[in-house]
Amino acid sequence: MPTINLQTPVEDLTRVGKTIATRLHTLGIQTAQDLLLYFPFRYVDYSKVTTIEHLVSGEPVTVRGVIELIKNRRSFRRHTYVTESLVRDHTGSVKIVWFNQPYLVKILKPGDEVYISGELDGDKDGPQFISPLYEKAKEETIHTARIIPIYPLTKNISQKQLRFLISQVIHLAQDIEEWLPEYLIKKYNLSAVFFAVQNIHFPQSNKVLDSALYRLKFDELLRQQVKVQYNKLQSAHLRARSLATKIEYVKKFVSSLPFTLTKDQKIASWQILQDMEKDIPMNRLMEGDVGSGKTVVAAIAALNCALNRGQAVFMAPTEVLALQHYEKISKLFKDFDVTVALITRTKKIIQGESATKAKAYKKIEQGEVDVVIGTHAIIAEDIRFKEIGLAIIDEQHRFGVEQRKLLIKKSHDIKCTPHFLSMTATPIPRTLSLMLYGDLDISIIREMPSGRKKIITKIVLPQERRDAYEFIRERVAHGEQVFVVCPLIDPTDALGVRSVTEEYEKIQKEIFPEFRAGMLHGKMKPQAKEDAMNDFKVGEIQIMVATSVIEVGVDIPNATIMFIEGAERFGLAQLYQFRGRVGRSDLQSYCFLFMTNFSERANQRLHALLLAKDNFELAKIDMELRGPGDVYGVDQSGFPEFKLAKLTDVAIMQEAHRCAQEILALPQEKYPKLWSVIHEDIRSIHPE
Repeated sequence: MPTINLQTPVEDLTRVGKTIATRLHTLGIQTAQDLLLYFPFRYVDYSKVTTIEHLVSGEPVTVRGVIELIKNRRSFRRHTYVTESLVRDHTGSVKIVWFNQPYLVKILKPGDEVYISGELDGDKDGPQFISPLYEKAKEETIHTARIIPIYPLTKNISQKQLRFLISQVIHLAQDIEEWLPEYLIKKYNLSAVFFAVQNIHFPQSNKVLDSALYRLKFDELLRQQVKVQYNKLQSAHLRARSLATKIEYVKKFVSSLPFTLTKDQKIASWQILQDMEKDIPMNRLMEGDVGSGKTVVAAIAALNCALNRGQAVFMAPTEVLALQHYEKISKLFKDFDVTVALITRTKKIIQGESATKAKAYKKIEQGEVDVVIGTHAIIAEDIRFKEIGLAIIDEQHRFGVEQRKLLIKKSHDIKCTPHFLSMTATPIPRTLSLMLYGDLDISIIREMPSGRKKIITKIVLPQERRDAYEFIRERVAHGEQVFVVCPLIDPTDALGVRSVTEEYEKIQKEIFPEFRAGMLHGKMKPQAKEDAMNDFKVGEIQIMVATSVIEVGVDIPNATIMFIEGAERFGLAQLYQFRGRVGRSDLQSYCFLFMTNFSERANQRLHALLLAKDNFELAKIDMELRGPGDVYGVDQSGFPEFKLAKLTDVAIMQEAHRCAQEILALPQEKYPKLWSVIHEDIRSIHPE
């Protein structure tokens, strides 16, 4: 085999033909270096090697022995091949069983010394290993007798194939250049990068694995933190138009509201207005519990922008929510000389009247529209603004950096950067927010509007379902309304969970035939969605069966019951959002959690929803329960550069945050390698 290096194409590696190369390409693996940087997502510890007489059921172990016999037979009950073997060491013998691997009799022969790794299974057939890992005994093992890496796979690529290929190039880890200066490696107690890459794949011990994981997570978080801190430094050089606080009009607006602002709403409003007065662009994140009144605070900011003759843009993640914001803000601004427009893919409305696309866009470009509310259509289509003074983004994790840059370019006055206000109900602990969004200032609204009652939440067991139905029937008979949330749109036998279409049929025809049910899901046409929501809003529909399309922002004050099917299939933050669709008036509200597949872990998670006082406490519980993984139900989509680091790695993030600040103060000429990496990262977010 010719000499290989980091840039060697995978096609040139041993046992890689065109077919396997194509499969590797689907995993993003093109070169030997890509293989090295394709990290495991978990590990199984088979490093404990024991004798057969000391085997214990259910414990992950490895035994070393000699194959005494191995043969295939057909299982007529299962219509599969069964490979049976007997392995012996000096203390005894144990039976091994593999299914649908008849080729093993050609690989393993009587007399071969092997390692067998797995968990002993003790059933009616006696103690045996079922489908364990196997490997002929040798000095350096890959698949057995060690901590075994488990990788994300694609079709027709096995763990064994991937481990073998990585073992062929693991020596090249020593050629990966170190990008951090030696003094920072020592200061932050980091292992060398080549050592980390080697041992992320084939660690000799858990201690070594921890060291490798720490270094590689630190690198990912550090590079993210450098970008965050760099953005913060750069924003200090940007200029925005100063928008004076029109205090008399703001007071008039606040006094016209049919409710009194909470203390937190007043503080957040003041912080935002103060930021907008500066000639440095505001970049503020407003976190608030579901139903805490973030929209009204955003409306105050939008009104103040409009009174300064600047245009405010309000972007929402869904058409349903954009329409709701439009209706709410139009009503709030009715006593002010402010023109409000709605722009979605299917609707163009100005001040309550439908407009053609050409007319709407012309009015916006000429500055005749003060507040534009809409979806992604605002940035996706050929719309231009006279001068964007303020951009408000609802559920900010759903909009990326690129989309924000597009929005800035749509303003004729490109010398001034708009003030940015992001809003989210996704609960993120404050310390984590400050590090993840270090370029943002943060306002938090914890206090709920007065008169709201705590939502009574209950996990409903299968035997309690009938009683829950009777309770719901009684509440609806009194004029209240119900949301029913299902995980799927259409039924599927594979998953065995309830879908919107079948649940709608069942509720309408069997469970509550005396009431009118409606249906809402993402496959419906926009007009059908709008009609369904309007019917629900005015009370013509009593029970709305929906998917997670109602997760964000839908506001029906008369809806008092949230009924969630397959609750264990949703993330805690999603469940919290669903529950927030009720309890939006002075009526007592309820949330019923129906489990389709019971498990102790799911039960523990759902109980957290019952116990948490607010979404911030829920975030803390969620992090503790989940550990690594999808923490907030957003699949970390805002951080695609994280292969290993998780949002739960707060301690590592704190160190990376500190190191990033230190790095950006270092002279570029003294640390060229470090700065070449930083410049490459910066170009990825500022390609111009």
